Amino acid sequence: MGFQVLLYWPNIIGYIRIGLVFAAWAAYDSPAHFVSLYSIFVALDGVDGWLARRLGQCSSFGAWLDVVVDNLGRGMLWSQLYQWGWLVSALEWCVFVCNHSARGDHWKNSFTSSPLFIRVIIANGFRTPVGLWVISGLHGLPVWLYGCEQGVLSHWLYLPLWSQCVGTLLLAAGRLMALSAEMWCVWTHVQFLTRDEPEEKEQ
Repeated sequence: MGFQVLLYWPNIIGYIRIGLVFAAWAAYDSPAHFVSLYSIFVALDGVDGWLARRLGQCSSFGAWLDVVVDNLGRGMLWSQLYQWGWLVSALEWCVFVCNHSARGDHWKNSFTSSPLFIRVIIANGFRTPVGLWVISGLHGLPVWLYGCEQGVLSHWLYLPLWSQCVGTLLLAAGRLMALSAEMWCVWTHVQFLTRDEPEEKEQ
């Protein structure tokens, strides 16, 4: 396979998505442009996986690139929204390192011995009601908060304040569930790294 995998169509979509992240970053203060660019960025996230399966172009590099691009997009947005937003991004990158270094590109299928709550979240590759709620919180909360900050929800979509609050609470709850899964991933990786460490001998 070699370096030709870099030119697989799903991976080319990944490169386009990286360009969209930087374009959205530059247009952050212009809601019309930002929302358009970031919406295309999000929509293409569902295309690359489908295209990989359709064309038989699934690869370890593609699975890695997909998560890298997602983290870039969310990290950019969290960092723009709040001074402490980099902490959210740092945690997501830490989880990425933990999952992909120990579990590889099939990490979603490696939680069979995890606690029930974690298995419910990750079941069927997040394709369950709870999994979709968690993914909505993970991807949707920063976009929703941007919409609140920039007046997109009130001036464009004419959502009343109560519905904005309910939406924020629901997405925040999903993000907190994602946080519980993230902390579990980090903790199990720490256990993996330390289980074979030799004990120090007493002098």
